[in-house]
Amino acid sequence: MAQDRVEAVERALSVMEAFDTQHESLSLAELAEATTLYKSTLLRLLGSLERYDYVQRDARGRYRLGATPARLARRHVPSRQLASLVMPVLERLCHDTGETAALLSCEEGQMECRLSTLPDTDLRHALRPGYRWQWQDGDPSLALPGGTMICQAVPDTAYWLSLSGPKGRLPAREARRALQEAAARLSQRALQDYPS
Repeated sequence: MAQDRVEAVERALSVMEAFDTQHESLSLAELAEATTLYKSTLLRLLGSLERYDYVQRDARGRYRLGATPARLARRHVPSRQLASLVMPVLERLCHDTGETAALLSCEEGQMECRLSTLPDTDLRHALRPGYRWQWQDGDPSLALPGGTMICQAVPDTAYWLSLSGPKGRLPAREARRALQEAAARLSQRALQDYPS
């Protein structure tokens, strides 16, 4: 069994395991301490992981998980079942409003797009699953230059629905009504059985 090991892969996996922490991001020194790898080795591994978006490096040189782990996690059976429940609602919401419709989740002050449907138009908000942003309290909407996002909590769940697109194209009252109706449909589909 020892011959079945690829040490470089195991080192890269140990780097990924280091992100199973409460911290949003880790410095190179923190990663070196968590993995017991030399910083030079870590830099090479992080470069490869960054190219495939397993990790992302911020302006301060700190590393955090990229979008790829979240995208792959959605291939897990419970996530696929969630998609089978939610996608028809998002597709209808997108079709009826002409805007990007998305299912969002919140964890530890981070909003994440879990599923989305984009309208068939060039002028749209291209929100994709795995995209994350900071959220304080109150409205979890993402600030969009030249655009708008309106969110609605799905009752009895940790999920939110959103509509987003160019500012002024969809009246806010109409967007809120469409979101409330979609959230009611989802809450009737036992969405609370799917953890965010």
